[in-house]
Amino acid sequence: MDPRREHELLLTRRQLFGRATLGVGTAALASLVEADQAPKRTLNASGGQPGFPNFAPKAKRVIYLTMNGGPSQLDLWDYKPKLMDHFNEDLPQNIRNGQRITTMTSGQTRFPVAPTKYKFEKHDNSGDGVWVSELLPHTSKIVKDLCVINSMYTEAINHDPATTFIQTGSQLPGRPSFGSWVSYGLGTLNQELPTYIVLHSTWSAKADAQAVFTRLWGSGFLPGQYQGVALRSSGDPVLFLENPSGVDSVTRRKMLDGIAKLNTMQLSHFGDPDIAARIAQYEMAYRLQTSVPELMDLSKESDETFELYGQDAHKPGTFAANCLLARRMAERGVRFIQIFHRGWDQHGNLSGDLPRQCQDVDQACAALVTDLKRRGMLDDTLIIWGGEFGRTVYCQGPLSKENYGRDHHPRCFTMWMAGGGVKPGIVYGQTDEYGYNIVSKDGAILNPTPETFTPGAVHVHDLNATILHLLGIDHTKLTYRFSGRDFRLTDVHGFVVKELLA
Repeated sequence: MDPRREHELLLTRRQLFGRATLGVGTAALASLVEADQAPKRTLNASGGQPGFPNFAPKAKRVIYLTMNGGPSQLDLWDYKPKLMDHFNEDLPQNIRNGQRITTMTSGQTRFPVAPTKYKFEKHDNSGDGVWVSELLPHTSKIVKDLCVINSMYTEAINHDPATTFIQTGSQLPGRPSFGSWVSYGLGTLNQELPTYIVLHSTWSAKADAQAVFTRLWGSGFLPGQYQGVALRSSGDPVLFLENPSGVDSVTRRKMLDGIAKLNTMQLSHFGDPDIAARIAQYEMAYRLQTSVPELMDLSKESDETFELYGQDAHKPGTFAANCLLARRMAERGVRFIQIFHRGWDQHGNLSGDLPRQCQDVDQACAALVTDLKRRGMLDDTLIIWGGEFGRTVYCQGPLSKENYGRDHHPRCFTMWMAGGGVKPGIVYGQTDEYGYNIVSKDGAILNPTPETFTPGAVHVHDLNATILHLLGIDHTKLTYRFSGRDFRLTDVHGFVVKELLA
């Protein structure tokens, strides 16, 4: 047979059922298979799903500052002044209450209390003010813009499942990332840049930081065009973006037009959504050849701007430089921007490593909030800061008043948000005197679960539902049918925490 006609032997699912003569059985099978596919929808003007946003959004875009490794809330945000009275005492059994612990401390014969060595100061604002550690002097100056959540909790106790959970809504790999869900639902604000961009920052603490994987910004079972695009800090921001030697832009345009025609023929014949994604990605790559170099060029930023972000902003790949880039992306209509900063996993030598991590991010976080605010963009830009879980009040390894380590703690940890419709200048939720359990306003220990909303506690699904709400999305409606069921970022859980909304 002529190999050029081999494609005629490949039948699409519709062609197979159309040509088969198996009667009612085939029709029933066809209906089952068809029900397993995502419905074909006419995209809205932004390339998002019809009917989205579901209501008027407060935020148009998100900047997610991901502190990978688990920052110690007890040394940064959740001030427990009475802990020094319990230095080196065993954590009471009624406080730990049989909680699962990691293999890294399960062999310890005791769990001694390790109070923070750092001073805290209350920064007055509306209400009771916000306690902030001396390790965050710049961030402390913007607490009037922050919504601090001291009562986050999660289900995972180890890094990879916990990071996967907060990024995708599942501890198991394979689900779409948060940014991919937003890209899928809302589409783009700028045809010249990707809807979802990821930046990776250098860090100053332990070199053997936890790995992050491309699936954390991947599209999972969503079409490929919704995955995040990771920009490199050195060399070409996107590999193979530049035209090869001897190929000019006119030639490249003709080549892409030809490929697009072939891909369109294949799409018409097979109906494979991956082909449509490929067409869109080729076109985006062509536009990126102009838009990305302009985006990455910081030479026109003022001296005053660099002073605001700090001298590290001059160094590509630093957290400060990435925060400045994030502001530029927000200005240019990138819908979802995520910055990863690793190295927050202080199992030991916390007093040596944590200050360096804070120095990496403190000024840049404050600068990003300040910069967006003075440009009139903070109101519709949601900034999120936090890791995958917190740290234990008990020490891992040697303990002294000057140095200690902390293990993973999923039962309570701190995140903050700013702008984009959240209530500024507040602290939501509280923990017991040991900073170990979430408690009610009257001090009773809570045992929250994702199945029921517990006032004062914020599950990962609740946080994600609230973020989507700020973007104008009803989290129960942002779904995608795959493998026989409708999936969503919040799975079958999630409650909008209305107390966090302005």
